[in-house]
Amino acid sequence: MNGPFHIDPRLDADTHPVADLALCRALLMDDARFPWLILVPRRDAMSEISDLSADDRSVLWDEIMRASDLLTREFSPTKINIGALGNIVRQLHVHVVARTEGDAAWPGPVWGAGTAERYDPAGLAAIRQRMETGFG
Repeated sequence: MNGPFHIDPRLDADTHPVADLALCRALLMDDARFPWLILVPRRDAMSEISDLSADDRSVLWDEIMRASDLLTREFSPTKINIGALGNIVRQLHVHVVARTEGDAAWPGPVWGAGTAERYDPAGLAAIRQRMETGFG
């Protein structure tokens, strides 16, 4: 690793950890409207996928596929959206979102669509368990 790893305070405030994968920390976005994972490579001072080594880029893609497969198994979405925007939070992170036709933002993007609906404690515990188990 490239030194100590820290999650951006905004990501930390909006998510819950679910797993540490080979490269990334997998986080659950705290918005019950969408099954939404965020993968954060445990590498500091990186804002673009191109900042990663070739080996890390390969691992990142594998972990994106693992997250996509997990969300597909658990939620049977219409579409999986994958994005690495970083316009507000500059720390490199990749969104993997299970979208269902007719969801709160369909067919538009989830970013900026209405107000997040935080998980209640029971709902949060249930989905975190599903994600932790799914990642193994």
